[in-house]
Amino acid sequence: MTNLYLARYVDLHILQDIPASCLNRGRYNEPKTLMIGNTQRGAISSQCAKRAARHALETLLGEPAARTRMLPPRLAQALAEAGWPEDLARFAAAQIPRSATSEGLPTAPETGHRTVAMFYLPDEGILDDLAALCARHRTTLEKGMAKEAKSTAKTPAYLPTDDVVSLLCRRTASISLFGRFLAGLADARVDGAVQMAWAFTTHTSDLQPDFFTAVEDWAPPGDSASAHLDTAYLSAGVFYRYASVNLTELTHNLDGNTSQAIALLAAFTDVFISTLPQAKKNSTAPHTLPDTVHYVVRDRRPVSLASAFHQPVKADRHGGYLAPSRSALSQHAGIITQMFGTRHRIAHGHVTQAPDPEPLEHLGERHTSYDDLIDALTAAAGAPATTPRPYTAA
Repeated sequence: MTNLYLARYVDLHILQDIPASCLNRGRYNEPKTLMIGNTQRGAISSQCAKRAARHALETLLGEPAARTRMLPPRLAQALAEAGWPEDLARFAAAQIPRSATSEGLPTAPETGHRTVAMFYLPDEGILDDLAALCARHRTTLEKGMAKEAKSTAKTPAYLPTDDVVSLLCRRTASISLFGRFLAGLADARVDGAVQMAWAFTTHTSDLQPDFFTAVEDWAPPGDSASAHLDTAYLSAGVFYRYASVNLTELTHNLDGNTSQAIALLAAFTDVFISTLPQAKKNSTAPHTLPDTVHYVVRDRRPVSLASAFHQPVKADRHGGYLAPSRSALSQHAGIITQMFGTRHRIAHGHVTQAPDPEPLEHLGERHTSYDDLIDALTAAAGAPATTPRPYTAA
């Protein structure tokens, strides 16, 4: 079991000014909001942000993965394209979830045996390898299908469970980082090394209505030329974004490969800094970069700084929220340091667009660029663990 004091975490705190946009829509097609400190804030759900980061990371690494319920239908299509009879292709594909456990993973036969639970699998090669497994056992599958046509009993497994499970348990870097849970198949479980919070505005943020008109370009004479009228809602503000990487868990997921864990930490930090959800990007283009990025490397446990904004910041005398948000973040970091101490803090630092004279002394060393920050962060995170100073009696 990992020593509590030697579990290493990397906390990433971001302040980012995002203009009028709708990055994450709710049930009624409006930007999501949260009530924090008894005031409404613009919000981006952790699920939405994590999906954007996952796709960006997979693109960066050239190692795509897929979350899907469509594995049996896609495999049946691949087998049919390889020349299998369609009924045999469907039967063979349905045998993947059926043979994964003694009882089989539940599927929906009326939709081509889509699985009830979502798989999270490498996107490259998995269908080819599952098809090859079916091909090696084609004779058994043909006999099984013929037998099933004459029986009303529950379909048994005709593929070797160990081989099926081995393929379904394959990992990519993103699976090792974000984790995986597949109901009914414990061997596929990977404990996630990333925890990501909902992003929210540091200040009160009301939804802004946008009444718009789609103009008819071929309008007849005398027509108002309004082909479509509607109202959309947008939000804007300075968002606090937070994520924490459990480097100890990530290294465990990578079978103890420390250098790979550090490289993956650097890649995740890169995409977390640079990636936002892309909803309505064509009509809002909210492609800003973070104003301030702050990191802390510590042992024992992660620490969010979200409470810095429990009381919404007020615009400064010039009307902006960035400067007071930076100040609130730094002041709260100082309070956390005073209360929690530095026994378990390995390193901390930041990069910011703030003018040099602006004091952010509680955010650690000031770096000149995101790249410099990532280099410093990964160097500190990869430093050998040391035993914390012992507590002494008064």
